[in-house]
Amino acid sequence: MIKKVVFTIILATVLWTVMFSPLTAPHVNFWWTMTASAALLSLLSTLFRPDWWRGIRISFGELLLGVAIAVGLWLVFWVGDKMSQLLFDFARPQVDSIYGMKAGESPWLLTLLMLFIIGPAEEIFWRGYVQRCLSERINPNMGFVVTTAVYALVHAGSCNFMLTMAALVAGAAWGLLYRLFPRHFGAIILSHALWDVAVFVWFPI
Repeated sequence: MIKKVVFTIILATVLWTVMFSPLTAPHVNFWWTMTASAALLSLLSTLFRPDWWRGIRISFGELLLGVAIAVGLWLVFWVGDKMSQLLFDFARPQVDSIYGMKAGESPWLLTLLMLFIIGPAEEIFWRGYVQRCLSERINPNMGFVVTTAVYALVHAGSCNFMLTMAALVAGAAWGLLYRLFPRHFGAIILSHALWDVAVFVWFPI
């Protein structure tokens, strides 16, 4: 099991580096590469651990919880953005460079990709597969810590401090929720998808 987890983490690192690195990012379409990468990793997760979906419950309560988590995380990032601008001169330019990735793309297309592929696929891979497997192989706390750290580090190839910190904060939030409330995995998946769309398309920070 652990060899498969390590393999998929290495693959994710390569894919994320290609998408975000200043050396390679100009030569690929970020959104289609992200969509294909997330879909591939979620497919491998399903092949290696086909029972990840058993933690998902579908109910109105899960829907409301997913929305609430997304809203709460958006507020955290809104406050964090204001604070970072007071502390770091480079904060806003780096955030603006992240938003520059959606230039020229259809908001409707981005919404569909993030809601139905990118957001859910990332959670299936990072929490439903990587964190779950590491938690079982080591222990739940270390599984959470290692997964959160790796999730942040795969963004480091961007050379964008704000993006890496955003991944650390968001990854820690979703990872901690999965650590404490794995039975609400469905709501966590929904919150990731909704947060992605909210922060990039509906209500940019």
